[in-house]
Amino acid sequence: MSRAPHRLDAITDVAGLKVGHFTHPQRPTGCSVVLCEGGATCGVDVRGGAPGTRETDLLRPDNLVDHVHAVLLTGGSAFGLDAAGGVMRWLEEHGHGYPVGPVRVPIVPAAVLFDLWLGDTRIRPDAQAGYAACQAAASSAPSQGNVGAGAGATVGKLWGLARAMKGGIGTASASAGGFTVGALVAVNAIGDVVDPETGEPVAGARTGDGRHLLRSAHALMRGEPPEGSRPGVATTIGVIATDATLTKAQANKLATMAHDGLARSIQPAHTMTDGDTLFALATGAVAAPAPMTLLGTLAAAVTAQAVLAAVHHATGLPGLPAARDLGGPV
Repeated sequence: MSRAPHRLDAITDVAGLKVGHFTHPQRPTGCSVVLCEGGATCGVDVRGGAPGTRETDLLRPDNLVDHVHAVLLTGGSAFGLDAAGGVMRWLEEHGHGYPVGPVRVPIVPAAVLFDLWLGDTRIRPDAQAGYAACQAAASSAPSQGNVGAGAGATVGKLWGLARAMKGGIGTASASAGGFTVGALVAVNAIGDVVDPETGEPVAGARTGDGRHLLRSAHALMRGEPPEGSRPGVATTIGVIATDATLTKAQANKLATMAHDGLARSIQPAHTMTDGDTLFALATGAVAAPAPMTLLGTLAAAVTAQAVLAAVHHATGLPGLPAARDLGGPV
C-alpha cells in the first residue's frame, strides 16, 4: 500500500474531486465541501447516537437517485445544515444537478458537528458559507487543522470542555491494486484520539491539572465516572472517496468499512453523544471490477490517518490546547 500516490496524501488524490473550506472570521466554526461536479455514487453509514444529517435517505440502494454532486461537512450543529443551500445554489449556477423536468436539482448530502461551545452561538455556517466553500474549492491538497468544519472541533469531552483539547479536520490517501482511496474527516469526538500503531493517546481528555492526557477509555474501565458531558455535543464526520466504480450498495458498504478507522483512532467512538457519520463517494474513473475487501481496507486505513492528521495540524485556542502543546499521557 502506498500512502501518498500523487504526493498530496489527501482526498484530492482521487481525480475529479475538489475540496473547499469556509472558516468564519468571527467565531471558531465553518464548513467544508467535497465537490464531485461530474456526479459520484454515494453511500453513508451513521454510527453515532446523536447524528445531524441531510439527504441520507436517498442514498439507500432501493431509492432512485444514484449520484450526488457534493458532500458537505459543517459546524453549527443542526443550524449548520443551512450551508447546504449555498452549495446547491453554486452547483445550480454551474449547471450541475439531477435532471427533473425543466430544472437540474443538485444533490448534496450533509452532516453536522456540534461546535457551539465557543463564542457567540448565533454565529454558525449559513447558505453564504456553503457558497463560499464552493468558490474556494480546488483539486490541490486542502488545508488541515482549524479550518472549515474543523475550526471549532474539540476532542476528549467526557470530563467536560474544561479538560478537553482542540480537534480539527484532516485528510489522507492511499493506493493499491490500481485504485486510490482518500478521506477527509472533521474530528469533534467526545473520546480521545489515539495512534493505532502504538495505542498511545495523541489528544483527548486531560488530567485534573490539565497537563497530561488522562486516557479516557482506561479511566472509564477503572470506574471513574464521566463528568460534564452532555448528549449531542460531539461527532466525527467525514467523506471517503475512491476512483473505483461502485453501486450504491457497495458505496454504503465502503462507508461501513471505513468506520473501522474511527474505531482504531478514537476511544471511545460511536457513543450515544456522538453523531459519527461517514459518506463514501465513488467517481467511477477506474472501470475494473471493484475489490471491496481491498477498498475497505484502504478506507479504514486512510480514515484513521485523517483523524490523526486533524489533531496534529490543529492549533490550540484559549483553554483548549492542541496535541502539539501538551505533555504525554500519565
